[in-house]
Parts: sequence; structure tokens; C-alpha cells
Amino acid sequence: MGPNSSSIFHLPFSIRKRIGVFDSGLGGLTVVRSIRERLPGAEILYLADTVHAPYGEKSHETIRRYSLEIARFFIEEQGSDALVVACNTATSAAIATLRECYPELPIVGTEPGIKPALHTTKTGKIGVMATPATLAGEKYQALVDRLCGIREVELLEQPCPGLAERIERGEIDAPGTQAMLEEWLVPMRRAGVDTIVLGCTHYPLAAETIRQVMEAPVTLIETGEAIARRLATLLGEQPAEEPGNVRIFATGPIDEAAVERIVGERVVIEPLTF
Repeated sequence: MGPNSSSIFHLPFSIRKRIGVFDSGLGGLTVVRSIRERLPGAEILYLADTVHAPYGEKSHETIRRYSLEIARFFIEEQGSDALVVACNTATSAAIATLRECYPELPIVGTEPGIKPALHTTKTGKIGVMATPATLAGEKYQALVDRLCGIREVELLEQPCPGLAERIERGEIDAPGTQAMLEEWLVPMRRAGVDTIVLGCTHYPLAAETIRQVMEAPVTLIETGEAIARRLATLLGEQPAEEPGNVRIFATGPIDEAAVERIVGERVVIEPLTF
């Protein structure tokens, strides 16, 4: 072996990437789960901005301000190599501004998975569950206008006010949550919807309940896997000799048991104040 063999052997350590991911609460951890599966060697920093949750009820200007402060923390204080906006509402409100401020940084946003739903549906009827802010946003409307010419489909769009907050509080199986889902999903079931786009990163945490209410088999489209694929394209899928770790920050109260359940391991949650 030559004199440089040691450095070549340890190359994976030098290419470990640090990825900053944020959401208003627990929902973005579903994205973290997908990133860890696709990029197991990456170090992931996750920020749950729970003190300002929910984002869906705030103005775009306010969300942009929060997002810029979080980006500054990840990039300037933590040295992140990439940023993931793991929130549909924050993506709609802030991603263009973030890319203007950090033009050299890979920044991946979250948007409802309309495109994979178009390729998945057999009935041509697709349900879209999202926050009112996401459905009303220009980014979502532009996405629908761009993609729905691919094939003729019927979109049943359902605003879900309060659902993310109930999931955040661990009330997925509570009677009130069940009643909300029944009200929203029974019309989809009767219309023959066979594919539902989960347009909020919190909603995959209620996937089993959604399937139960729909009764018939239904495909649920979430965006974590697509985000992980995009990151792998931007950063490269180099192997790592050791799995990367996860650090979690929270600006306010957070359900530590839920975090452990979603991440799959015990993680120390670090308080953060902006």
C-alpha cells in the first residue's frame, strides 16, 4: 500500500454532510426519517420551531422572518451544507427568499406530491389534504396548473385546519380528530378517490387512521422520500463508514416520547431561543 492509502481509506469521513432541516413541530421528522434511509452517513440537525407553531395560521411575511432566522442558525452557526424546508407552508412563503439569500447552498423545499399521484391513480380521482395556507398559496396553484395537463384527473382538495396541531399534541386517535377525518374523507371515499396526497409533513403520522376512515385500499403520497432523493442528487450518495447522528433543537415545548417514536431512537432535545 502506498503512502496515501490511509487517507483514501478514510475518505468517507471527509465527505460527511451536515443537513439542516426545519418545521414548526414534529412533522418534519417524517422527512428526517427518509433522509436517514437515503443518506445514512449524513449528520442531520433538526429544528422544531414549536414556540411559533402553527405556521399555517401566520402571514407569509412572518413565516419568512422565522425561516431566515432558522437558516442563519443552521448555516452561519452550525455550518450546514444543505437546508431542507420540511414544511409546505414555509416552502410556499419563504423558499424563494432563502435561495436569494444563500444562492450557493443546496436548499430543498416541500410541496404536495401531485406528480407521483398522477402516475399512481387508477380512478383518476386524487384527494389532496393540506393546510388552508398551502392550498391557497401561489406555489401550490402553480404546481397544479403545471402538472394537471399531464393527464385528465379530478382533484378533491381538502383544507385541514387544526389537524397538524392535533397530531402535534398526540391526539391522532382522539374522538375529535376522528370526527374531523370522517368529515373530510368520507366524501373522497364516496367519490372513488384511490390516491391521497398528504400535503403536510405532519399527516403521515396519521396515515393508519386515514386508511381506516377510507376503508377501501388507498395510496398515500408523502414527500419525504422525494426530498431525500433530491438531496442525494445535490450532495451525492457517497457511502460513510459510520452512520451519521441526529441533533434536535426545539424553540418551545415538544413531545419527547413522540420524537423518540418517530426517529426510532432516543435523542437529546436541545432548547434554542431566537
